[in-house]
Amino acid sequence: MDYLLTPATDRQTQQISEIWEAGWHEAHAEIVPARLRALRTTESFRQRTRDNVRFTQTAICDGTVLGFCMVKKNELYQMYVSPSARGSGVAQALMKDAERRIGVNGYKTAWLACAVGNERAARFYEKSGWVNRGEKAVDLDTSSGTFPLDVWRFEKNLRLRDGI
Repeated sequence: MDYLLTPATDRQTQQISEIWEAGWHEAHAEIVPARLRALRTTESFRQRTRDNVRFTQTAICDGTVLGFCMVKKNELYQMYVSPSARGSGVAQALMKDAERRIGVNGYKTAWLACAVGNERAARFYEKSGWVNRGEKAVDLDTSSGTFPLDVWRFEKNLRLRDGI
């Protein structure tokens, strides 16, 4: 599959939010509290996408967003790939791009939060060289304020990668 990694544009926010919402519910519906599921509405994904478009890199093919990653400081904040692009290398390319962006900004360690029980994501992170540092409580942003959730904190030492 041919695709291009490029910074997200405002015109892509609808596609990004649709991938994010579908992927989030697929991965999290059975493992997070019902109260958090209720807060993750279509409009919440749209608003969060608009709020974070400047931090977002997309993988696109013929104008269609195949996946995206959002980087905030040294955090890989969000990353999702559409079902049609899974197994194509898009996720690995987005992961490497996120690591590069974090490293270029001077950070030596990258981190991400993975919902406890999201085994598929955890396996992908471990295959990508990330280390599970255990459970940690984080405050997630929602339309009703913050929501505390225990997550697995994954980290990657970027000094060991590509000479960064």
